[in-house]
Amino acid sequence: MTTSNDFSLALIAIVADLSQDLSAQVRYQRLLSVMKQIFPCDAAALLKIEGRALRPIAVNGLSRDTLGRRFMVDEHPRLATILLSREPVRFPADSDLADPYDGLLDNHQQSLHVHDCMGISLYQDDQPWGVLTLDAAVPGTFDQIEQQQLRTFIGLTEATVKAAHRIEALQARVDREIEVAQSQLVDEGKTEIIGNSQSLNLMLSEIDIVARSHLTVLILGETGVGKELVARKIHSRSARHDQPLVYVNCAALPENLAESELFGHKKGAFTGAEHNRLGKFEIANGGTLFLDEIGELSLAVQAKILRALQSGEIQRVGSDQHIEVDVRIIAATNRDLKHEVRKERFRADLYHRLSVYPLIVPPLRERGNDVLLIAGYLLEKNQRRFGVQGLRLSAGARQVICHYAWPGNVRELEHLLSRAALKAINSHGKESRVVNIMPNHLDISEQDILDNTLAEQSQLPLTSGLNQSSIANIAPGVTLKQATEQYQKQLIQQRLQVHQNNQAAVARELGINRSNFYRLLKRLAIGSIEEN
Repeated sequence: MTTSNDFSLALIAIVADLSQDLSAQVRYQRLLSVMKQIFPCDAAALLKIEGRALRPIAVNGLSRDTLGRRFMVDEHPRLATILLSREPVRFPADSDLADPYDGLLDNHQQSLHVHDCMGISLYQDDQPWGVLTLDAAVPGTFDQIEQQQLRTFIGLTEATVKAAHRIEALQARVDREIEVAQSQLVDEGKTEIIGNSQSLNLMLSEIDIVARSHLTVLILGETGVGKELVARKIHSRSARHDQPLVYVNCAALPENLAESELFGHKKGAFTGAEHNRLGKFEIANGGTLFLDEIGELSLAVQAKILRALQSGEIQRVGSDQHIEVDVRIIAATNRDLKHEVRKERFRADLYHRLSVYPLIVPPLRERGNDVLLIAGYLLEKNQRRFGVQGLRLSAGARQVICHYAWPGNVRELEHLLSRAALKAINSHGKESRVVNIMPNHLDISEQDILDNTLAEQSQLPLTSGLNQSSIANIAPGVTLKQATEQYQKQLIQQRLQVHQNNQAAVARELGINRSNFYRLLKRLAIGSIEEN
């Protein structure tokens, strides 16, 4: 029997641990060690409620594999009885109820049954948390336990559990805040989208519609159109705006590490996993997860994301514990996912999960004079970055910018203007009050403009009302460029006659953006270029 002095020393050790910076696992193991000193027994265990099961989180005197077991409460009547009682429960040695630890006592024959068993239910804030069990191979081991000492120890056990929980929660909060800071999009607060074209305003109205909902959004658009900016805009106008917007570049996810990046991992889950790590889903909990370039994911990774979206739960690599997450998904891609589905390179079920609300970002060539507004915005940024007083576009440079088709869209425009600004500054000198960007500072040649225009107009039907003899009548020695321009001019002039010079109607019939159509008229020198 434990003396009062021994009991007091044991309590002092437990209380001292409450103020120590210990991991929960170490804290619980030390608690069970002290418990075995106070109340002599062969085994002790601390089990936590998880759903309908009790999971061992610390054991002493039981075989190591016990920690991997999950004891379903409805399959173990002794554990169910302990949970239902607020008082310590002791089972007689001849009890007919099977003991969950039979054959698990360490350093004993596997066939040895437990003969003395006691259990205590543990509570946190008046809610059941788990159970503490004591087991012995010899009947009558617990006959002389002092009840007051037992109650005192139960109180300290519950205090230890609460301390461990709070420390873990604080550490998890710190870890999450660090991960959030590292994972959020750069300049998240900057969500201004420049332009006032019809196509852009249509997209902005779509953003207003979907942003305040909970729907998953799939942002579609060519490379460089600003899909990240659209994602930030959606998040900033959503009910989750005060929660993190976490960015994942799916194209940069190595397949062997993708699951860890997305869902996190437990320490020791694989070689190199030296610490527990939160995944992007967990970091974004309560906020928005932006899966950029989702069309680049392998089918195996797609399946794992699909499971998370379907269940709203994730599992860290190396853990069998399910974690509920509340995450809004915004995905983006420059691929044609319908085509990828047909080619079996993208899962159809994931595509339908993601495309609840598809949002198309228009390419720069369809946004008319927005290109000049965006250029002005970018030049102001470069002005501050390069430390010059005024960066200006000459009339010639503006004309070049307006006639180019921008296959790389806004990103291409940004990079081109940065290079042009450096060249112009070098030409004028950094101290000049005004630095004019001239056409020769731009990396765009007349051939570039022509090639882009021809590529854009290549969809014109080859027999749209013209006689096939038009092709046969092309003079020998005429280049492809000249022949193409000749054909385009003839076709457009014919359509203008049909539509009584209504240029907007001709543009619609030929399937050409109106701004591009007016530029084509000017280049081909066809009549007036004023809009009808």
